Amino acid sequence: MESIPYDKRNGKIWFNGKTVDWGDANIHILNHGLHYASCVFEGERVYDGEIFRLDEHTDRLFYSAKRMGIKVPYSQKEINDASKSIINIQKVKNGYVRPVIWRGSEMMAISAQKNKIHVAIATWEWGSYFDPKLKLKGIKLNISSWRRPSPNSVPWDTKAAGLYMICTLSKHEAEAQGFTDSLMLDHEGNIAEATGANVFFKDKSGQIHTPIPDSFLNGITRREVIKIAKSKGIKILERKIKPEEMKNFEGCFLTGTAAEVTPVSQIDGYNFKVCSTISELSDAYQNLVRKKSAA
Repeated sequence: MESIPYDKRNGKIWFNGKTVDWGDANIHILNHGLHYASCVFEGERVYDGEIFRLDEHTDRLFYSAKRMGIKVPYSQKEINDASKSIINIQKVKNGYVRPVIWRGSEMMAISAQKNKIHVAIATWEWGSYFDPKLKLKGIKLNISSWRRPSPNSVPWDTKAAGLYMICTLSKHEAEAQGFTDSLMLDHEGNIAEATGANVFFKDKSGQIHTPIPDSFLNGITRREVIKIAKSKGIKILERKIKPEEMKNFEGCFLTGTAAEVTPVSQIDGYNFKVCSTISELSDAYQNLVRKKSAA
């Protein structure tokens, strides 16, 4: 399934309030979302037939739309119900859900006040974002030549399509250099995040350090992992982190809906161990999403 192009797959997609055939979920080439990035979305995981933290994801989807000046023509309950319905129709047990909202084709210029708002929800079976073998020994990152923008220049706290352009550029740059992903710095040169995941570091005393999310998303998985760590008595330090500080850390990992908890073995010239703390946090997160514990 992984090798089939996404426009060639079978099944159903929830599209503007109706369930349509996968191949019929089409839009016109002259739509504002494509040309001007008038588009917001979410990425959600399905575990054992249920969407993890669906309410939080839908909250963020609607917040992103509001920040982009987009009025969603459905209620949050309708989107939640549609999301649950489409995973049942598609019989997705362990996979991914992609709700997306965009402006249509009524106007084709910077202004888009008259454009219809479209909403779609697609879902598919999906495994690990990173190669499972790489995850066991830790993935390798370069440091991107692109930086997260200043928070007063973009709607940084949204999942808006335009914000991911530099993530794709960074990811491609990293892969061309033989790395799996890329670490991005913020506009001040501090550590920010990876291309689609938040980053954490473990020091020699067992404390965990993570950047303050003030120019990038405070991920839902990030927040869950912080809760897990605190429940285990691990001290979390949210602060500005300079790249050169990485020499003082012994462990590193990424968190995200797609990445889950992914150990990192190298960032540029800095090396890290896949220590027991990271493995335990990963196991605890898997227990949480699959409801194997009371966490």
